[in-house]
Amino acid sequence: MTLQPRCEDVETAEGVALTVTGVAQVKIMTEKELLAVACEQFLGKNVQDIKNVVLQTLEGHLRSILGTLTVEQIYQDRDQFAKLVREVAAPDVGRMGIEILSFTIKDVYDKVDYLSSLGKTQTAVVQRDADIGVAEAERDAGIREAECKKEMLDVKFMADTKIADSKRAFELQKSAFSEEVNIKTAEAQLAYELQGAREQQKIRQEEIEIEVVQRKKQIAVEAQEILRTDKELIATVRRPAEAEAHRIQQIAEGEKVKQVLLAQAEAEKIRKVGEAEAAVIEAMGKAEAERMKLKAEAYQKYGDAAKMALVLEALPQIAAKIAAPLTKVDEIVVLSGDNSKVTSEVNRLLAELPASVHALTGVDLSKIPLIKKATGAQV
Repeated sequence: MTLQPRCEDVETAEGVALTVTGVAQVKIMTEKELLAVACEQFLGKNVQDIKNVVLQTLEGHLRSILGTLTVEQIYQDRDQFAKLVREVAAPDVGRMGIEILSFTIKDVYDKVDYLSSLGKTQTAVVQRDADIGVAEAERDAGIREAECKKEMLDVKFMADTKIADSKRAFELQKSAFSEEVNIKTAEAQLAYELQGAREQQKIRQEEIEIEVVQRKKQIAVEAQEILRTDKELIATVRRPAEAEAHRIQQIAEGEKVKQVLLAQAEAEKIRKVGEAEAAVIEAMGKAEAERMKLKAEAYQKYGDAAKMALVLEALPQIAAKIAAPLTKVDEIVVLSGDNSKVTSEVNRLLAELPASVHALTGVDLSKIPLIKKATGAQV
């Protein structure tokens, strides 16, 4: 629960009336014994009633503590004031099963401008001390600045004197050094030129010797290059040419042998094929002549009964060939007059034909769709 205790016009230890507002966070303790105490205190009351009880307790302790403190103590150290209120009020609300989680002072003010007067007085004192401090600091700074300026000028004059003396001595010493340096420079220049001439002579002699050695090495290298070129020509021109000529010769000889062998094989093949075809024709002629001879002898030995048997054996095939077109005919329509006998004769023929053909040839014409349909319509 959040409470906002407020004490208006409460006199402090100095008799100054102050108004103090604060903010407190409290809750009911959950320990078993303390929870029982809270239930005993507040059973049957709503939250607002509980808030009022705790708020009045906190405000009472706040008034009592305000009466023991001065305005300066309250205003300058609010945290200590709030801590004091919390410590004093905690035991009382704790006996009711309530725990103070936090308590802070929100605002402190009065209606007689006492606090603002304190602020003005303190501000005036601070401003006075600040002005005095500034004036004293400026005075001390001016004095110290004058002293430092005097010391600076003294040091500057002494330094300028030393600089002038040092500069004069430097110039004298510089002139002496310059004369000595010029002498030494001239001597060194002459010695350098002489030594340079000697070194140039040695260098030229060494260069001539180097050129001679280089020319000798170049002659040797050219001789080796000639040998290398000769061997390279042998390896890259003559030897490959000889190898190519040998290869072409071998290929030509192989091709010649190949053509001879192919011609011989082709001639042998033609001869063998001719012999085989002649033998086949001869054998076929002999077999045909023998077959005709045997067939003629068999026909001569056959009587009428045998010839009839052969005819009967051929009849099924003949009938099948004749009936084959009928299998592709779906319907036959016969047109005749009222006194015509064509329809009755055709019907009779169709009824008797399957049985007769079946008896003679063994072919069942009744299985042909057209004949089956015709005979079935007749029945």
